[in-house]
This record gives sequence, structure tokens and C-alpha cells, in this order.
Amino acid sequence: MDELAEIGRVRTFSGGEQIYEQGATSTTLCVIARGVVRISSINAAGREATLIMFSAGAWFGDAVFSPGMPRVYGATAHEPVTLVELPGDGFRALMKRYPQCYPVVLDMVSRRLWAAMSIIEDDALRNIPTRIGRRLLFLAQIQGDSEASTRPVTIRITREHMANMMGMTRQGVHNWIKEFEREGLISLAYGSITLINPAALRAYLGRVDTG
Repeated sequence: MDELAEIGRVRTFSGGEQIYEQGATSTTLCVIARGVVRISSINAAGREATLIMFSAGAWFGDAVFSPGMPRVYGATAHEPVTLVELPGDGFRALMKRYPQCYPVVLDMVSRRLWAAMSIIEDDALRNIPTRIGRRLLFLAQIQGDSEASTRPVTIRITREHMANMMGMTRQGVHNWIKEFEREGLISLAYGSITLINPAALRAYLGRVDTG
């Protein structure tokens, strides 16, 4: 950790500022110290699709493990952000000196792949309320709590970004978000959604998905 600190660089970004663009050469691994980062993709027509939101403690820039590969997605500061950037060559050199790190990194990358496959499964097999609820639980896990527990977890996301992320209309997402609110499962505030009891939401979705 001391050696990582020596090669790390602290950078700050204002809300809405681009961190790097899609297709840029991958040179750094980024760890979020403060704020929320929006990972997105842009099609040929210039339309941006939000793919995921990461908050403090999360990392992004997976392509750094494959030197020379372009960034598959772009990254934007969703709000004021502080990052710790680790140069790819320095990070890989440290891993070479400390090979015991490889199983840990491989586990982290595998968990991210598992999460992506779970989202694909949801989109293919689940009904709309279950898709929305499970996406909220997923965001809660990566933005607030590693376990879907009974403690409240606040997600820094708007309903507009939620709809964009899921390829749905804002109204379609809004209707079910309000239904979850009426059930006492979530509470809404400007720019955020709080899961009052993630475990209760998971149980409710189990009933909706099979009903």
C-alpha cells in the first residue's frame, strides 16, 4: 500500500466533467475517493447510455490489465469527484513483485463479470418491476453496502439516469419506483433513492417475480 501511495496521483473533477472518453488509450486504474462516477457508452448518433454508477471505494478502468487496449466505455463525474489514479505500468510492476495480489485482483474482476452476467439474465428473464428492483439492489451493493441487509442504503441516482441505464422510458421506471415507495420499501429525494430495507425489497421482488 505504501508503494501504491508513492505512484498514485490525486485528481479532482467537477460535476459533469469528463474523466476520460470512450476509446481513449487505457493507462491508469482509478479508485474513487469521493463522489460518484458515471460509466457510459455513446452510439454513432451521439446518444449516451449510462451503464453503471460507481461511488467512493469503487474502482474502474479494467482495461488497464491489458496494456494498449482502448477504453471500452467513457467515464464522467456525476458530481464533484476525487480520484486516486494509479499508472498501469507501475501497478502491473507492483503485482509482479507481489504475486500474492493476483488471486485478489482476479476475484474482484470475476465478481464484476458475475454482476454483468446477472444483469444480462435479469434483462432476458425478469418482468419489469423485478428488473427495476434488482437493479436498485445491485446499485445499493456497489454504492452503499456489500450485502443486501436491513440497513438503509442511499443511491445517488436520478430516475432519468435509472431509465437511461435500463433502456426504458422515464415514466415506466417512475411508475414502479412510486409503487415501491407506496409499499414503504424506498424513499425519494432530489438526486437520490434510499432503499429503506434492502432485504425487504428483495423479499417483495421474490413475490412479484413469481406472482
